This record gives sequence, C-alpha cells and structure tokens, in this order.
Amino acid sequence: MAPTLTSHDISILEKIKDPESGPSIPLLINAELPRDPHLSDIDVYQRVTAKERDIITSIQAAELQLAGLKSALPESPLEQYQRALSSLNALIHEYPNYASARNNRAQALRRIYGDGLLVRITSANAAETSQILDPSASESTLLSVSSTILDDLTSSIQLLKPSSPFAPISPTAAKTLSQSYTQRGAIYHLTAKSLALEGAEVRIQEERREKSWTVVDYEENASRDFMLGGRYGNEIAKALAVSTNPTAKLCGNMVKEAMRKEYAGNVA
Repeated sequence: MAPTLTSHDISILEKIKDPESGPSIPLLINAELPRDPHLSDIDVYQRVTAKERDIITSIQAAELQLAGLKSALPESPLEQYQRALSSLNALIHEYPNYASARNNRAQALRRIYGDGLLVRITSANAAETSQILDPSASESTLLSVSSTILDDLTSSIQLLKPSSPFAPISPTAAKTLSQSYTQRGAIYHLTAKSLALEGAEVRIQEERREKSWTVVDYEENASRDFMLGGRYGNEIAKALAVSTNPTAKLCGNMVKEAMRKEYAGNVA
C-alpha cells in the first residue's frame, strides 16, 4: 500500500510553503487619499494623467498593429514605441516623482528590448528574439536600459510604498505599486531562469546590487516582490510568490518526504 497524505497534512505543508497563509496585517486602502501622494494638487494630477493616457493610447495602437488587428501606420510599431518612450522621458523629466510614468517606462523598455535583457547568453541556449521589437540593440544600449528599468521600478516602489504596514494607501497608488513589484519580480524570476543556462552571465552595471547576486538570490527576491505585488492587489503575483520561493519549495519538499517516510514505516 503506497503511503498517502491526508488533507490535514497537505494543509500544513501549504501553510509552511505559503508566507501569506498565516495571520497578516491587512492592507489599509483609503479612497479619500490623493491618488498619487506626490501629486496632491488635483488639477496638476489630472493634467499629468491626461498626458500619460495619450502615451498609453499610442502604445496600445502599436500593439493592435502588431497583433494584426489594425492596419499598418506610416510608423512601424518600434517607431511608435520609441515615440511613446520619448514622451514618457519628457513626462518623467518634468515630474520625476510621478511613479506611474516610471512604471510605464519600465514596461515599454521591456517590450522594446525583451524581458531577458539582464542576462547575456553566449551559447546555443540564447533566447528567441522574435518577440523583441529591437533585437539589434548594442551591448552598451542593453546595459544602460537594464539599469533604467531597475531604477524606474525601484523608484516607483520607493515613491509609493507606505511608511509602515499600518499606513493607508489610495487604491490608485496600490495598483501602481502592485504593478511595479510584479514587474520587478518577473524580471528577477526570468533572470534566475536564464542564469541557469550554459554560457549565461549578468548584463548589469558593476555598481548595482544585483550584479553580485546568485541564482538563489534572484529567486528569493523575485518571490518577495511577487508576494508584495500580491499584497497590493495582484492575485497572480501572490500565487507566484509561493511557486518561485526556493526556500519554501525546499522546506515543503523536505517535510513532505519526512512525512512519507514516517507513514511508510507504519505500514504493516
């Protein structure tokens, strides 16, 4: 008779694996707070978000063209993205503390240069480039872009995260914060997977903390960012926090194996 685990045993294992399964401090959402804590003037906020919406609309038009759902325009999708990126650069220059624009710039750069730009792969395991809008970018460009993306996402998080777990946050700020954590978590997760390939090395500037990280460091930081992305509203990120956590997976596997051996020893 093969040893099996009861539903109670499985529940215990899931609680060990899932950092969010136990009691936690609830997220305090306050719709009366400014949508962005650094743009409390409603007239300024509306003017800035109107510019941002126009930029996002142009990006959506490029995606519709790429999907074949819109007739070709005089500009290629890459040119449309580059024009949108230029507009985001100008918006961030004018309002450097507007976190949403930084989050959107990071997303646009990932779309242009690919999600795996933090890793250089010299072997035959190099990633497919068909989904990258600018596959011919130089090494110096990719190195600069990788830092911009990480800087933007880290800045967006620092600008919006509450001063303490008990501090309230507006729904709009929580959404942007969730997106920034989830984006950074995805980049760290994909970097960890790419670094496991033969001939892979990080493409990150020397002064950045991520330069010296191991694969496990990337996995753990990805899991943490996914967990926080889930805390601020992204359910997919919350689920990924568990599946990408190397410590949780190891702990769960060890306990599961020990329990199976215990059951096997009791079988007549």
